[in-house]
Amino acid sequence: MKEKSIRDREEEFVDRVKESLDEAERMLQQAAEATGDKAEELRESAMRSLRRTREHLYSTQDELMARGRRAARATDDYVHDNPWRAIGVAGLMGVLIGAIICRR
Repeated sequence: MKEKSIRDREEEFVDRVKESLDEAERMLQQAAEATGDKAEELRESAMRSLRRTREHLYSTQDELMARGRRAARATDDYVHDNPWRAIGVAGLMGVLIGAIICRR
């Protein structure tokens, strides 16, 4: 199974958060207009929606942090396995950035 691209996952994440927040907003507006048990039920439903959004945000944050750690670990391993190549790449990048800055 092919893993979703970062862009696809980002769009899916934003869509889910927007939907959840829209749903909570609708329920809170209805709760403001309603009274009694119906209002309480709508407020509880809105709170559940907000909790789901928060949980999704936290799980996405955890996943992104894990990916960042894996990327940092892979970079660290590469630099330790290929120190001269890493120094060469860093030097080349410094020269390129310096040339770009000097052009301005």
